[in-house]
Amino acid sequence: MYASDYMTDNLINVIICPNCKKLISADEDECPYCGIKSPGSRWKLIVAKAGRGDIVTQIIYANVIFYVLSIIIIPSQLSLSASPFSFLSPSNNSLLLLGATGTVPIDRFGRWWSLVTAAYLHGSLLHIIFNMMALKQVGALLVSEYGAGRMFVIYTLGSVAGYLLSYIAGVPFTIGASGAVCALIGAGLYYGKSRGGVYGQRIFKDLYSWVIILALFGFIVPGINNWAHGGGVAGGIAAGYMLGYKEVKKENLLHRSLYAICIAATLLSIAWAVLSALFIVMSS
Repeated sequence: MYASDYMTDNLINVIICPNCKKLISADEDECPYCGIKSPGSRWKLIVAKAGRGDIVTQIIYANVIFYVLSIIIIPSQLSLSASPFSFLSPSNNSLLLLGATGTVPIDRFGRWWSLVTAAYLHGSLLHIIFNMMALKQVGALLVSEYGAGRMFVIYTLGSVAGYLLSYIAGVPFTIGASGAVCALIGAGLYYGKSRGGVYGQRIFKDLYSWVIILALFGFIVPGINNWAHGGGVAGGIAAGYMLGYKEVKKENLLHRSLYAICIAATLLSIAWAVLSALFIVMSS
């Protein structure tokens, strides 16, 4: 047997631990780094993969439901333009009623809660498709490395940070989940840089290329809220640093409390937006 054959055979038996993401032998009874039993088990990999998509799927469902509601709440103002960027666009009135944010909703109507709800509203079919595709990819990574609770905290607080920055910058009217997705990207960048190694470097490089593409896209395409994107990335980096990821900090009471607060704030804000919008529409 040649030396190259020996190296190839050994590389074939090397896997990345599904829990701590370190290179180990596929034949290990337990990971020597994190202690997880049977890390090479196909069943364990399937269970881990299935479990980490739940919160992401729930967020996607919430966005889709909110988008459909924004279309049907004032159907007479729905845009059926042939342009892919505005096809099936809800009206500004619908978006305002359901929680769009910016200087207009906040300064004129005092809707500070719109800093939360705006992340669940979208301006067209193409808008929501792009954002949900990005959320599905980056969200799965964040759930895997931070856990579902911390991922949702980063998603929520990072989105609020992005919209708060865009409000300070004077953006009058804005919506979309892209700021929240950018927060996940920011936390992923922090994770990759902090963790290091082959896996961490790959995560960092992949997500850094996303940031470059988003920046270029934001300056080429009109109407993109670059303030929300930049604030989201910065907020995600800060949240990722403060919360820590699973390899360096186990989930604790603070994480669970923040998760509960973010869930409650999101549900209450969305419920208030829907009820107040329906009341206004039925009263008019």
